[in-house]
Formats: sequence, C-alpha cells, structure tokens
Amino acid sequence: MRIGLITDTHLPSLVRSLDELGPQIADVLRGVDLILHGGDVTAPSVLDWCAQFTDVLIAEGNNDLFTHPNMARIQLLDVEGWRIGMTHELRPESRPIADILRSSLDGEQVDILIGGDTHVERLEFRDDVLLVNSGSPILPHHLSTRLGCLGVLDITRERVRAEIVVLGESPGLRNPCTPMLLELPAHALSRNGGGLAEAAS
Repeated sequence: MRIGLITDTHLPSLVRSLDELGPQIADVLRGVDLILHGGDVTAPSVLDWCAQFTDVLIAEGNNDLFTHPNMARIQLLDVEGWRIGMTHELRPESRPIADILRSSLDGEQVDILIGGDTHVERLEFRDDVLLVNSGSPILPHHLSTRLGCLGVLDITRERVRAEIVVLGESPGLRNPCTPMLLELPAHALSRNGGGLAEAAS
C-alpha cells in the first residue's frame, strides 16, 4: 500500500489552492492509495483537493476550526500488519518515543508514528518506532510561502519504505527541506514485530 503524507497546509495563505504552487504536490499524491494529513489543514477545501486522488484521514490540528467526518485528534490504523498512529503535535520530537506515545497518542503502541506541527521534516527509527513528520509543502521551516516537502510510505507485510520528498524550488525562493529515505524490514521491530510474524504465519 502506498500512502501519501501531508501536513501543515495552512490555506488560504498567499495562495488559495495547492495547485497555485505548481504541479509537484499533485504529482507526488497521484497514485497513492490513501492520504494521511497531519493537521493544520485550516481550509476544508484542501481536503476536497486531496480527495480527488483518494481517501483522506486527518489528525485535527490546533488551527483546524472546522469539523470533518474523517478528522480526529488521533488516527489509528493497521496497514499490512503495521500499526500506524497519527496526531498533529509530537513536540518535542527528540523525547523518548515512550514519552511521545504517552502524551500525544494516549499511550497507544504503534510501529509507525506520524505527526506534523513543526513544519520541519523528520524521519528516524528510534525505540522500535518509525517516526515521520513530512514537514509542510507550502510553509517549510516556517519560511514564506514556497514549495516544501511531502512524505510517502510504501508498505508491504515484509517491509516499510518511508521517504521525505522535496518538491523542488519556487522561483527565487530556496527550498530548505532535506530528502530522506529509510527502509525497514518487519523483523526490525522488536516490540510489534512478533505480532507481525504471528499474523503472517
């Protein structure tokens, strides 16, 4: 399963649609099986835009002053035997994973933890959990409106491949994001790996 990760779209800002930044965001999301939005959507029209590609689940951000049937403070889902948890704020992301899970995910145990809020991309495997913050595609690193980055998860029962995709440069504006790639086999997860092997047998 291929999952597109997007967060902190903060529309409307200087642009009213993600298309105004160019075709790059749509190019990454076209062909994914699911989109996970990490919150601070701010405009429901962003979700309509995402829905042209596939279904969308949203973690409610602190600037999301609207309701949506697919939005909740915490999103939990199982994909190919991997347990995914998503919520808007994980900061400080440098804390031990157990502390983040306790405060941000109500103690839920997951294999993949997805967040947003910081506008800074992050991809790391720590304490048996893959942590992903896909940054912002429109306000990267809290700079002015410009192309930033998205995330992509490719998941099978045997492995997960996670990528931070830098979207290119806006005219005259540097993209501060850093491309990242991490691939993990199922047996890399000592806590939930046993459950994966059990389910596969």
